[in-house]
Amino acid sequence: MATAPPTRSWDSIYAAVRRIPRGTVATYGQIAELAGRPGQARQVGFALSALGPGTRVPWQRVVNASGRCSLRAAPGGELTQRRLLEQEGIDFGSNDRIDLGLHRWRPRGARRA
Repeated sequence: MATAPPTRSWDSIYAAVRRIPRGTVATYGQIAELAGRPGQARQVGFALSALGPGTRVPWQRVVNASGRCSLRAAPGGELTQRRLLEQEGIDFGSNDRIDLGLHRWRPRGARRA
């Protein structure tokens, strides 16, 4: 399993993820921008993978730019993510993608992607 490279605190990433409302998703790149780390989508992935069980950070609401659940280090993690999102009312198409035009979170004041 790959480990995250040394980095400063991930608090800004976790704070951005906590803002995502139930029933919506954001992309890794979108969270990087909101956390003040443009171009660091991979760091968002490292930060989310470092979360332990029982976290209050809604990690499941972060998906890749194509609207898919990314593979996780833990086997079956993407299936857990999908189940949690479906419980929030997020629909997956027949291609296993979320329609980002419909479900993407658009925070006030953020530019449209």
